Amino acid sequence: MSGLSGSRAILLLAWVMVFSTDLVAAPEYKIEIKNHLFIPSVLEIPANTKVKLKIVNHDSTPEEFESYELNREKIVVGGGKITIFVGPLAPGEYPFFGEFNPRTAQGVVIAQ
Repeated sequence: MSGLSGSRAILLLAWVMVFSTDLVAAPEYKIEIKNHLFIPSVLEIPANTKVKLKIVNHDSTPEEFESYELNREKIVVGGGKITIFVGPLAPGEYPFFGEFNPRTAQGVVIAQ
């Protein structure tokens, strides 16, 4: 008997459909922290797409990336970096701020 039986082929196809989304890399965007500012302070990303945010802190002090709208809160140590996945997001604006420097460390993700 050569090839896959019908039920095995269906199982294989179902497995590929379920796990193939994990094999596709999410688009990656970088946000830097310098002098207690997020750079860029406005980040445009595609709507309805899961994305990877790499946040790099160039300051010697820690900062906390926080967003109520994105439901994210994570500390970035001085000189460190973190990765956060967001989305898929509906079109709109999603503000974020630095918990330790909220007056200066502010930004927004715009999904469009």
